[in-house]
Amino acid sequence: MMEMLEKMTRTQRCTRPEGRALDAMRPVQLELNAQRHAEGSTLIRMGGTHVLVAVSVENGVPPFKRDSGSGWLTAEYAMLPRATHTRSRRDISRGKVPGRSAEIQRLIGRSLRAVVDFEALGERTLTVDCDVLEADGGTRTAAITGAYVAVAQAAASLLLQGDIQRWPLTHQVAAISVGLVDDEARLDLEFVEDQAAQVDLNVVGTGDGELVEVQGTAEGRPFRRSELDTMLELAVTGIDQLLKAQRRALEPVMEEVRELNARHRRTAPPKDEGSLWGPPG
Repeated sequence: MMEMLEKMTRTQRCTRPEGRALDAMRPVQLELNAQRHAEGSTLIRMGGTHVLVAVSVENGVPPFKRDSGSGWLTAEYAMLPRATHTRSRRDISRGKVPGRSAEIQRLIGRSLRAVVDFEALGERTLTVDCDVLEADGGTRTAAITGAYVAVAQAAASLLLQGDIQRWPLTHQVAAISVGLVDDEARLDLEFVEDQAAQVDLNVVGTGDGELVEVQGTAEGRPFRRSELDTMLELAVTGIDQLLKAQRRALEPVMEEVRELNARHRRTAPPKDEGSLWGPPG
């Protein structure tokens, strides 16, 4: 499998926009504190895709979680009218959430809930709002990657204020798109590639190499198991790069937590670095 990836890299035809290599990602930027009132917020830029993520913390949980002693996380996703080449109607004007938006926000929620220790959170709800400002492919995967950073920032705020007593995130989580275009496996598809893709795959993975979700669709032709393996290997390399970008963005926040721990200002401090970040990626 790795030989297939190495061969693909050596023989890449540079047919991608901007001459990007088949296994290369677009530039990734993660900006914290994008909204000053939110408990956690991030503006993630992946090439021409820009997603604003804000996390709100509320005391209380949905009825099915009441008196359980554990919390909940839910997500909402929307695209601004001119995030794309032509104007799209706002969800509120439709009277309901469109099927695509509903499916994406469920994916975001599942991805984040997979790495949250809800007992550590207590009976609190984290609401993750993901708004696409500019869309150029990979909006759902960018939303998941940025949302983890915003959730971690909100978790740090709760910990620093003494509202919770232990770190509530068990792992990092990030997501990336891969696909087959012109029979080539490509990482991090942008819009023109996504439109031409024979196979479209979205992969969500954790910091310890586990998969949360794989969404794959044959849009131009059926694909072989060997091609799926190649795409998954590409996705893993992309997710690893995103995990590193998340850690860089969160370093100032986690440094505050480490300093507080060193001054013994709260009970039950994290015992080590793994207690802050979860198992190493």
